[in-house]
Amino acid sequence: MSDRQEHQLQRSLGLLDGTLLVAGGMIGSGIFIVSADCARMVGSSGWLLLLWLAAGAITIMAALSYGELAGMMPKAGGQFVYIEKAYGQLPAFLYGWTVFTVIQTGTIAAVAVAFAKYSAYFFPALGPQNVLLKIGSFTISAGQLFAIAMIALLTFVNSRGLKAGKAIQLVFTTAKILALLALIVLGLAVGLQTDVFAQNWQSPWAASQTVLENGQWVTHPLVGFGLLIAFGTALIGPLFSSDAWNNVTFVAGEMKNPRRNIPLSLLFGVCLVTALYLMANIAYLALLPLQGSPEAADAVGQGIQFAGYSDGVANDRVGTAAGSMIFGGLSAAIMAALIMVSTFGCNNGLILAGARVYYVMAQEGLFLKKAGTLNRFDVPGTALVAQAVWASLLCLSGTYGALLTYCTFASLVFYMVTIGGIFILRRKEPDAERPYRVIGYPVLPVLYILLAGAVCAILLFTAPQNTWPGVAIVLLGIPVYYWQKSRQKLAG
Repeated sequence: MSDRQEHQLQRSLGLLDGTLLVAGGMIGSGIFIVSADCARMVGSSGWLLLLWLAAGAITIMAALSYGELAGMMPKAGGQFVYIEKAYGQLPAFLYGWTVFTVIQTGTIAAVAVAFAKYSAYFFPALGPQNVLLKIGSFTISAGQLFAIAMIALLTFVNSRGLKAGKAIQLVFTTAKILALLALIVLGLAVGLQTDVFAQNWQSPWAASQTVLENGQWVTHPLVGFGLLIAFGTALIGPLFSSDAWNNVTFVAGEMKNPRRNIPLSLLFGVCLVTALYLMANIAYLALLPLQGSPEAADAVGQGIQFAGYSDGVANDRVGTAAGSMIFGGLSAAIMAALIMVSTFGCNNGLILAGARVYYVMAQEGLFLKKAGTLNRFDVPGTALVAQAVWASLLCLSGTYGALLTYCTFASLVFYMVTIGGIFILRRKEPDAERPYRVIGYPVLPVLYILLAGAVCAILLFTAPQNTWPGVAIVLLGIPVYYWQKSRQKLAG
């Protein structure tokens, strides 16, 4: 996979840049939204916090496992390279294919849609009601076009060189970490002066599920297997909010001392975000009752479960509802601005990193040929454009919730495949240089595979409309791979 071109990837990213890329990619809009759905699905404070703790623990297990692979193979393309080394070119192509069609571009689209959604607070014309084109059930709104414009802008900036993308990542990730910290500190300071937190812990493990049945919200107690299924299904939100941590492996070709800095970036970034997410949910529980009613007129009455509920729609604006307890009437504007900063910085990291996968694929004849070249700014400009075009089409194709489940399922499958590669490479290349070895091997990577596999199995059962299409896209990559190989053979 050597780069034979005049332009070369520049190793200008340090440990801080890597850590911010991990943290910035992970923190988007999820932490401000998904706790409402989680609260409806598990119904108690103890289970809510356990969801976020479990998602963080699973992600940390994966990051620690990836550290070994990153130390062994500090090359651009990251996970694509690891899978190819362990399993061969076809499985690696299926990963790269899925990254392009679903994982990376789907996440970029979902984050861009969330950015547009919260921008509509300041610019009402961007709201979903402003439909510009309707053909049958297909519509294009001003908000969707604004999401696409955000993707185009960040793609342009990143096409002008790594320095520009790195600067945006530094500014926006630092800003959103500080803002989230402020929300946590202020939330705890205000909330702990009331008895809300104590009330939320009166029955912390009395699990229940609140669902819409025949137009009415109905609550059912959860025990045994039903609780396990509900917990596994609810875990998808926290896992999505914790995803994209692996993006730092994609830019290994541009990291200084990658054998050291990539494993450390993974560890520091994931641990930082996990701690922030857990504390943010504790702040929510200090400010708002977990259980609530959709008919209530204020944030306290609606609780975490129905935060922002209006006109029959569960808007899940937990961050805004919590902010209203701190900032009063200014909360909506403050939280909308914070989420805009958060999603903008998140998408910058996703766009920057994702193009490096297609760049490496193209150099092996597995993607558009021009995507394997660097522009005059030493970045894969064509790969960036291809990614932007497909992500923009996805912005027009689905809702934030559907893309959320769709992307996370596909990501989990390939995380398991990649971590399984550790066992294969330990057997195939026992003497290979490994600056870092997985802590707790073989227990920790096996435990990750078992837990992630259980979540995937639950999702296949409870959300087939969002998971089986992901499986179909992966399988569709098989004929595409052989078509690409035949074209390559004819050309060569």
